[in-house]
Amino acid sequence: MSRFNYPAFPTAHGYMSEKIQQDYIAFAVSNRLLPTDAHRIAEIVSLDASNDIAKPIQFWQLFSVLGAERIVRIVEDFYRRVFADEEWFVSVFARVGGVRHHINTQASMWVDVMGGGPYYHGADFRLNFHHTHNAIQLMTERGAERWTRLMLDTLEDSAQHMTGDPRVSPALNTFLSFFMEKYAREFGFENNSVFGELNPPVRRKINFMKMSSDAIEAMTEQDLREALAEHGVDVSLYPGKADLVNKAQML
Repeated sequence: MSRFNYPAFPTAHGYMSEKIQQDYIAFAVSNRLLPTDAHRIAEIVSLDASNDIAKPIQFWQLFSVLGAERIVRIVEDFYRRVFADEEWFVSVFARVGGVRHHINTQASMWVDVMGGGPYYHGADFRLNFHHTHNAIQLMTERGAERWTRLMLDTLEDSAQHMTGDPRVSPALNTFLSFFMEKYAREFGFENNSVFGELNPPVRRKINFMKMSSDAIEAMTEQDLREALAEHGVDVSLYPGKADLVNKAQML
C-alpha cells in the first residue's frame, strides 16, 4: 500500500514546464527510456507524482513532492558554494548580480520547470540569453565540471530536503543530467557530468490479447523483446522477429 499522498503541494504549468516536458519525452523515447506513447500516458505527463512507489517521479512532478521551500533551500546551498569558490568561476556570476539574485532566478527556473507554476518569465529565450551573454565563459567543459562538482556537493548535503521518498533524488539527477546535456549540445562542449542514479526506464506492459496480428507484426523486434520480457517470457528462446511475433500472438 502506498505511503504517499501526492500532490503535497498544488501544481500548475509554468512558462517553461510544458516545452521542457515535451523535449524530455522526445529525448527519452528516442533513448528507449520512455514508451513511444509516453506523451499520452497520464501518470507520465501529469504534474503530480504517482503515489505508487514502483513508478518513477518525473522531474516536472518534483514540485508536487518538494514544494517551493525545499527547492529554494537546495538552490541557496548551491549558490553559497558558488560564491565561495575560485575567482575565475565566481567572477562570472558576480558580474551579473549577488548571491541573492542568483538564488532567486535559479529557484524560479527550477520551480517553473518542476511544476510549481509560472515563475521564470522569458522561459527558454531568457535562459539561452543568460548563458550566451552573461555566462558564456562557463559554458565549457571546465565550467561544466566545476558547476557539477559544486552541485554534487550540494546534493550530498541536502538529504533533509529530499523527503522520505527515494524517488526524489533520481528525479532530480535526471533533471540536472538532461539540462547539462542540453547545454553541451547548444554550446558545443563535451558533457562529462554524472549526477548519480537516474530515473529507471518506464516499460509499458502491452496487452497482446487486445492487439491485432498486424499491429503485433508492426512492432520492432526490440519492442517485442521488451514487451514479452515484461510478461515473463524468456526471449532468449526466440532468436528472430518471426519467432517473437508468433509467441506474442499466442499470449
